Amino acid sequence: MDIKGKVHEISPVIEVNEKFKKRELVVEYAENPQYPEFIKFEAQQDKVSLLDPLKVGDQVEVFFNLRGRPWTNKEGVTMYFNSMIVWRVNVLGAESGAAAASPEYAKPVDITSSSDDDDLPF
Repeated sequence: MDIKGKVHEISPVIEVNEKFKKRELVVEYAENPQYPEFIKFEAQQDKVSLLDPLKVGDQVEVFFNLRGRPWTNKEGVTMYFNSMIVWRVNVLGAESGAAAASPEYAKPVDITSSSDDDDLPF
C-alpha cells in the first residue's frame, strides 16, 4: 500500500529493548484539504534509517504494510490494534504554485477574422 502526504512529525529512534527499535512518522494526508488526517506510521529495526533524510514539511510517498493483531486484557476483553509498517519512503518534488509554474506558450491567434489577402493555396 502507499499514500502521499506531507511530513508532520518524525520521532527519534525508540529503543523498546536491546533487540527491537522503532521510529514513528506522522503524515498529514489531505484527501479533502478541509479535513486533513494525521496518520502515524512505524519504521522498525533497520528501516528506522529510512526517515533520516526527511524533514517536517516534505511531500512524501510512503509505502507500507498494514498489520493487525488481537490482544486480550486481564479481564478477558479482546482488543484489536493496527500498525502501518514503513518499508520505503520517497521524497516528492516541490509542488507549490511557484515551483510548478506552467511553461510559456505563444499567445493565441484569432483565426476568425476574414482577410482578403490570404495567400493560402487552398
